[in-house]
Amino acid sequence: MRISAAALALVLGTGPSAPVAADDPALPPIPAVPGLPIPSLPTDLLVPRFVGTEATPRPLPAPDVPQHPYLSANGTSSMHNDAYSTDAYDVSGPLGHDLGIRSRSYGIRECATIAFDSHGRLVGLCGGLEGFTMMVVDPVTLNPVDELQVSQRDLTSGANPLTDICGGTYFFLDPHDHAFATTTDAGIAEIAVGADGTLSRVRDWPMASYLSDDDCLVATGVDWSGRLWWFSQQGVVGTLDRATGQVGVLALPTGEGIFNSVSSDETGGMYAVTTHATYRLDADATGQPRVTWRIAYDRGTKVKPGTLSQGSGTSPTLIGRRWIAIADNAEPRSQVIVYDRRSGVTDRLHCQVPVLTEGASATENSLVAAGNSLIIENNYGYTGVQATMLGQSTTPGLARVLIERDGCRVAWTNNDVIAPTSVAKASLGNGLVYAYTKPVRSDLIDAWYLTAIDIRTGRVAWSRLTGTGIQWNNHYAAIYLGPDGTLYVATVAGLIRLADG
Repeated sequence: MRISAAALALVLGTGPSAPVAADDPALPPIPAVPGLPIPSLPTDLLVPRFVGTEATPRPLPAPDVPQHPYLSANGTSSMHNDAYSTDAYDVSGPLGHDLGIRSRSYGIRECATIAFDSHGRLVGLCGGLEGFTMMVVDPVTLNPVDELQVSQRDLTSGANPLTDICGGTYFFLDPHDHAFATTTDAGIAEIAVGADGTLSRVRDWPMASYLSDDDCLVATGVDWSGRLWWFSQQGVVGTLDRATGQVGVLALPTGEGIFNSVSSDETGGMYAVTTHATYRLDADATGQPRVTWRIAYDRGTKVKPGTLSQGSGTSPTLIGRRWIAIADNAEPRSQVIVYDRRSGVTDRLHCQVPVLTEGASATENSLVAAGNSLIIENNYGYTGVQATMLGQSTTPGLARVLIERDGCRVAWTNNDVIAPTSVAKASLGNGLVYAYTKPVRSDLIDAWYLTAIDIRTGRVAWSRLTGTGIQWNNHYAAIYLGPDGTLYVATVAGLIRLADG
């Protein structure tokens, strides 16, 4: 059996006796007691608690996102909010007025993907060493309402739990409070959230027979006809008719992997990004998946520090009825690329714009659709939780790219913001984008902040300390805004709630 020492240290909370790598510190025990707040440390008193000033809301207009008939309400259905994967909310998030913070630990378990059911409760898919558990959480107290194990983790596989995205990263919620999640045994589980918040397993669809033994499911989605789609790490795409059980399968070119989520639109298209290309896929008259178009991008020459593969780290972002956007893996700088996804278009490339730091640019998080613009964060250098220990952090950078009639341009770049893995989110209701940030500190203190940035100017409005120490690391978990504008973000040790007073 081979299990990453770093992974064991993170999940069990015991540091290895020697550094994981020559230039990495050993992981300390992670303080986490289920049912209590995420532990604060005395070092919280040595760093600023709040920096900046309360923001004045300036709503940002944006193209409409049609409501998908088989997803819960926009802003509530998945990690990236909606069918278009906009990572943007209509609601106004925290402005910075008398901010109140609350946290709750669930042990060493991170709820990276969160949706909101029809009663406003959080529904999270939470990963730990034991596997993946679905939880229903009270939106005010953060107390668990119910939990159900979705799938177990195979500890003999040799996969690092810190970076293994097989069968436990993504799920979506439908209008009837039913969650659909991939499982570690290459299946799709349907789980119902009851009116009282209790969870029950409704059905499982096994898909392992369509995959090789060393492959796994990464993402699942649903098209506008209600057909389920699934995507494997080795580039196998499948469809599932839930009424008949009919499965259609398509293998993408050998060597193309899928490491991110997918998007869909009202024309019936499913959009995915592999390690080599951007795809639109459609189901034919028999339900079989087919490639409608494929566009290769610059995948660079290596896996950059801060990414999971040699290729794009973004899920496809749709804007309005025309655009689809990704970021590539080019050198010396990653590029934001915008394509025209309308039918009948022959030249789909609208623009590609280099962004972030030369020689040190990478993103493993989806682009944020902020009106007719895109926001990208720099994750270069995040090789694991060790990269943000002892006062260290990753390469800074947050940039906004405007989509214009004749191309695109960088509106601003903020090289002070350091967001190691934040999955930033935009509030169209107030014109702010929220990131989870960690500044470099020479005193070796690891201070984590929720930071609000003005979308129009790129200036930081405010930063609020969440805590100091490894237990406050979000490790790729996304930021979320609830239906009332309350902000949530998970860490390796629990969940944080932030709201104006």
